[in-house]
Amino acid sequence: MSARPVLVTCGLPYTNGPCHLGHLRTYVPADFYVRYLRRTGETVVFVCGSDNHGTPVVVSAEDAGISPRALSEQYHAHFDQTFHRMGVIFDHFGMTDDPTNHQRTRSIVEHLTENGYVYSKVIQQSFCTKCQRFLPDRYVEGICPHCGTPARGDECDQGCGKHLEPGEIKEPSCTVCGTRAESRDQEHYFFRLSGFKEFLLDHLDTLSGTLNAKNYALGWVKDELHDWCITRTLDWGVKFPGRDDLVVYVWVDAPIGYISFTEEWAENHGRSWKEFWCGENTKVTHFIGGDIIYHHCIFWPALLKGAGYGVPHAVIASGMLKVDDHKFSKSRGYVVWTNDDYLDKGLPSDYLRYYLLAYTSHTKELNFSWKMFQERINNELVNTLGNFAYRTLFFAHKEFGGIPDVPVNAGIISEIEKTLSLVDISMKDYEFKTAIDGMMTLAAYGNNYIQTSSPWKLIKTDRNAAAQVVKDCIVLVRALTLLFEPVIPRKSQELWEMLGNSDPVSGHHLNEALTDTAEGPLPAPRPVFSKLEDDFIGEMDKLLAHRVREAGKKVVKTETIPFDEFCKLDIRTGIVISAEKVPKSGKLLKLRVDVGGEIRQVVAGMAQFYTPDEMTGKQVVIVVNLQPAKIFGIESNGMILAAGESASLLRPEKDVPPGTKIR
Repeated sequence: MSARPVLVTCGLPYTNGPCHLGHLRTYVPADFYVRYLRRTGETVVFVCGSDNHGTPVVVSAEDAGISPRALSEQYHAHFDQTFHRMGVIFDHFGMTDDPTNHQRTRSIVEHLTENGYVYSKVIQQSFCTKCQRFLPDRYVEGICPHCGTPARGDECDQGCGKHLEPGEIKEPSCTVCGTRAESRDQEHYFFRLSGFKEFLLDHLDTLSGTLNAKNYALGWVKDELHDWCITRTLDWGVKFPGRDDLVVYVWVDAPIGYISFTEEWAENHGRSWKEFWCGENTKVTHFIGGDIIYHHCIFWPALLKGAGYGVPHAVIASGMLKVDDHKFSKSRGYVVWTNDDYLDKGLPSDYLRYYLLAYTSHTKELNFSWKMFQERINNELVNTLGNFAYRTLFFAHKEFGGIPDVPVNAGIISEIEKTLSLVDISMKDYEFKTAIDGMMTLAAYGNNYIQTSSPWKLIKTDRNAAAQVVKDCIVLVRALTLLFEPVIPRKSQELWEMLGNSDPVSGHHLNEALTDTAEGPLPAPRPVFSKLEDDFIGEMDKLLAHRVREAGKKVVKTETIPFDEFCKLDIRTGIVISAEKVPKSGKLLKLRVDVGGEIRQVVAGMAQFYTPDEMTGKQVVIVVNLQPAKIFGIESNGMILAAGESASLLRPEKDVPPGTKIR
């Protein structure tokens, strides 16, 4: 057991839309981890809350014709209820707009200011002359100054992925009315992140968690750290101390919510929040999505250090989600809504928990399809774990009326002990799939043991030998029930009660799996797991396909241009003669393209779909007369043409020489 209590948090769900599977990619593994720690004797507090501030909430509230607070309360309740339906049980689930977080945020900002880490600066910010207001974050869109692709005001979401400070975006326009914005002076406040480089290098060196979080953050810290603007021109949010016209940036008050929610929990339980957040060697563990590593591994620990708080012990970052092998996208219809598409259909929450945890490593991309979901549930939960448990309990109840009075075979305890050890090592490494694979291997061992021992045959000639097999199998079922409880808590409780128990299985230590089971009666068993039928899965597949088709119909009308404007484009064929990845970018390739007597250097967002070797030698179609652009500091002189989200390259049907013009 750890000397200090463990505090586990999850990235906060944003209150401007309903829960989907992308959310659960983080929350289910966190709940699994918390349940496991508790079952090994750790003292754990599990907190989360809804993220209520920022421009997207304001924009959504304006569209809905209600106040941002009302919208936040609506979605706060939605997420709270959905998490409970999924068996994700927080000790406290707060709101960042509640008084505790306002007070804690202002206190931390004041401490940062006193310590010299916050300073004011007059900057140029986008102003809409029609709406008569400054345009923070999502109220402005334009061109990324780093890579030249369309971007929103706070992030280059379609290109290089870089965070954008107020006033950085080029060619800004108002997202509300479409008016081209002008630049005006305004005073804002900045956090001196650039002064924390050495601290962050030391912090990341000792940070526990997943390597994808640590390595991604190290790449940024070793490169260059820029100070962060931590104020916005909004009415909705935490007021910046001493200013009524500015609020604190949402990425300041949202993570501070972790502390505020701990405060609220501690007050209700007679504890001090400082035992979790102050001093060295804290046990704060953050579960987050892979898209917010920068905020949690760089900005957040620097903020805590500057204000005199302890820093996180671990950051566990999940891989992203695909739906039917397509990038998750609500606008394109590749989305599965947790309630509408799953829970409201009567499907067990434990089935989805199992799939999310067992499909792949936590840090890798997870693909959800209804057919793969059906296959994994039917083959593993139903046919392996469920089949073994039911046939064991059915035979024990039918032939012995319960648990036979014989000691368990020592070899069975040895198998359970090996599984417990493997699971524990895997959990400490945050390898959740490996842990569950170990559990399922024990279930397969049980299935093989009962099949090869055939107690239904033995009982005809040797009742004592049959009783031994049944006892061994019941001990295995009990061990599996204890092991699987953090994964599938509701189904495990059902199995626990069929083993003759009436108390919560969650109250038992995992080491009890190594003890023998006392003789006693068993209730008549029933199958705990039901197969997912082809007809139902087919209907769910049709629903998803329909959603994708409907989303595809919502095509924004394209602005027409005169023919002479199109003729200005110089589009040619080319041959890629070399390709390499752009360092510190997961999306970009640097290409050298022969366009007919000339070699062009082009930076293209294709690294997710093509390796450098795959691109080398390919015939491509390229626009050669675009203005040069700097992308990740590399000059790009052209644009490779590709279609769709998977960047399918455009190319002539027949081979033509490099430099051939497209007409």
